[in-house]
Amino acid sequence: MPQVVDKMSKEIRTAAFWRACLAEFIGTLFFVFLGLGSTVTTAADLVRISLAFGLAIATMVHCTAHISGGHLNPAVTIGFWVTHAITPLRAILYIVAQVLGGIAGAGILSGLAAPGWNGGPTKPGPGVMNYQAFILEIFLTFQLVFTVFSTVDPDRKGFTGSGPLAIGLAVALGHFAGIELSGASMNPARSIASGFVSGDWTAHWVYWVGPLLGGILAAGIYDIILAPTANASRLRKCVTCKYDASEEEEPRGDIDLSIVNHAHVADEPKL
Repeated sequence: MPQVVDKMSKEIRTAAFWRACLAEFIGTLFFVFLGLGSTVTTAADLVRISLAFGLAIATMVHCTAHISGGHLNPAVTIGFWVTHAITPLRAILYIVAQVLGGIAGAGILSGLAAPGWNGGPTKPGPGVMNYQAFILEIFLTFQLVFTVFSTVDPDRKGFTGSGPLAIGLAVALGHFAGIELSGASMNPARSIASGFVSGDWTAHWVYWVGPLLGGILAAGIYDIILAPTANASRLRKCVTCKYDASEEEEPRGDIDLSIVNHAHVADEPKL
């Protein structure tokens, strides 16, 4: 615990830390603005909405990944926090920035949209019970955060491609699968933003508890069980709140929060 306190006291005094928080604010602002913009229409087009949210997150992750890690989602941030990839302080301030950014983006759009726009709230579809929407949000967010963790894994070998695009496709896929059932939020900042402009808070708890739980499960399962260097010491680290590597833990390097593509170059043969 003293180690993480010392780490937080150092990072809060750096310009890079506050730039990262600002990047989370701006990135989430534009993600919500662009995503909800697809709902400003007289006839809802679910394909258009799904692609808009997917492309918006891919674009904004690409823009902010090298600055803050491009979380833009409290469920993603919580996942990195529970696996000790970021400090509690960074997690809290990221989530505050994401929520404020989302509300700002939705507010700007509300001021520009034609009268009668419903604000694009996330709520259970007709005939869908709250518990069903809750379970669906867990599953949809799980696949999103699972994609994020597998994308940024520094031990991922032999695979290239666009990390932000993979994350964007996961968001679009979640919308294709669940938009008519739960609204396919997968992001509490997106849901609270539309709640503010629409005034519709139907089953709002679903869109916080479901995504956060899905994010925690995905992060924990990937980091503790599925990651190439996973072992039992990571679980003990999580339970005991240790941020330093134990002697028995296999080195894995720092998690690459920048979600950029690295070409894995083969080791040169020894002479």
